[in-house]
Amino acid sequence: MTDWTPELLLGLDERALMESPLLACRVHRQMLDSLLFLAERAASAGFILKVASSYRSFDRQLLIWNNKARGLRPVLNDAGEAIDINTLSERDKVFAILRWSALPGASRHHWGTDVDVYGAVHLDPEYQLQLTFAETQGDGPFAEFHRWLDGELAQGNSDFFRPYARDRGGIAPEPWHLSYTPLATFFSRHFTQELLREQLEQTDLALKETVLENLDEIYRRFIVVD
Repeated sequence: MTDWTPELLLGLDERALMESPLLACRVHRQMLDSLLFLAERAASAGFILKVASSYRSFDRQLLIWNNKARGLRPVLNDAGEAIDINTLSERDKVFAILRWSALPGASRHHWGTDVDVYGAVHLDPEYQLQLTFAETQGDGPFAEFHRWLDGELAQGNSDFFRPYARDRGGIAPEPWHLSYTPLATFFSRHFTQELLREQLEQTDLALKETVLENLDEIYRRFIVVD
């Protein structure tokens, strides 16, 4: 039986997390062995699997959101190019941010079950990781790694899946984003729109009124993963 609390689902409870010195990340203790196994398989295929992002707290996600809403951090379009959100209506600002960034309280990274990964052979040490779709395609620096990862996931060689593998009109495709299937599926069944609304109502969230007015649509398009 997996323990869970509303606070865990919202990124406010870190008691289930465990550090991995090898991968320099913090994840739910029940998924660490599976992540290490994936890293071992990557190594056997000639890649060094790196974790760009793992657990992310509510407060960290709130900072990211507020900085984007206030123009202090870039907001990107579908091509990964920065846009001027000051030219947008408040509703359009909200949906532009959501294309690449989750609402605080609604990020799967809160659960400790999700990681952003990359891997490459002979990567230039001066290269600045961007986590863009272009990096994973064609001759992008991580394209070969993602082709290998495609095969691993298709063949069922790991306990992970890509929740944002394709564009459903919500979050942009994120090939690098992996969810640990056993736990993430369990937590997603317990996460509700009402739980999220209650937390946001008491949060100093930029564009909060607009977010709450559109929460039904936001929940359907950007939070529910089929």
